[in-house]
Amino acid sequence: MRRTYSPCMEIRELQWFTALAEHEHVTVTAERLNISQPTLSRAIRRLERRVGVPLFDRHQNRLRLNKYGEVFRAHALRAISEVSGAEQRITALIDPDTGTVALGFLHSYGTWLVPDLLAGYRRLAPGTTFELRGDAADAVVDDVRNSRLDLGLTSPRPAGDDVEWTPLRNEALCLLVPPGHRLARRRRVRTAELADEDFVALQPVFGLRQITEKLCAAAGFAPRVVLESTELSTLRALVAAGLGVTVAPITGGPSGPGEHAVAVPLEDPQAHRTVGVVTLAGGPRAPVVARFYDYVRSRAHAPHV
Repeated sequence: MRRTYSPCMEIRELQWFTALAEHEHVTVTAERLNISQPTLSRAIRRLERRVGVPLFDRHQNRLRLNKYGEVFRAHALRAISEVSGAEQRITALIDPDTGTVALGFLHSYGTWLVPDLLAGYRRLAPGTTFELRGDAADAVVDDVRNSRLDLGLTSPRPAGDDVEWTPLRNEALCLLVPPGHRLARRRRVRTAELADEDFVALQPVFGLRQITEKLCAAAGFAPRVVLESTELSTLRALVAAGLGVTVAPITGGPSGPGEHAVAVPLEDPQAHRTVGVVTLAGGPRAPVVARFYDYVRSRAHAPHV
């Protein structure tokens, strides 16, 4: 009859078994483990019942591993090592000084917001490490929801009560136009003036695309998107090549005419995106994440956060 291991087998019993396999004497092993001989003997009998065969050959007061015991010991040692390794990794992950934070963010935040935050935080906690992942807004929020990320820096505010989103600051938006465009020398422009323009834009899963569509809807039209991309840098290049206009954050963007796209401020009151930090509802549970989360929120409304 085929035997299977019981799911209630304890790691402690495996440790006792490997100790007995080393010393081959119940009395000596029990003393080393600081347990009673009957306790050790019962544990070994439970293991043998679970695997369905004796693991030791008995010779008077001594025991000797048989061929089944040798097989079982090899697997027991690997199991003990795996559990020990997992405990060490978890301890490192949650340690508030030397743990790891998985941080997601919009691609455009990787050029200014993320470096500023990490540079400041590493002065406070130099032992903390970060796993960084740039992505679209919907993907960042989804990864937070599914615990693939500890925190996310996103815009706009995500829907749903299963996550918490704390606004940090407003980032002004501008219109990017090609050099020589009819609006390139304007000091400001209203979104309503763009109804007849061709737009290049990020794909709909990106927060900036969603904000652009809301701005245009408030101005009474839907943007005519002729090209889509997944990178803001690509959009700037497409605009510079004369393929359309786009709405982009002023932070880190071009500032004047020339070979690059020209940035013209938007005068609409709602022409901004709010940078926020998202986590699961109830806030982070790991101390290392909670500490960084508190730091990020403490930087709300600071220049460049």
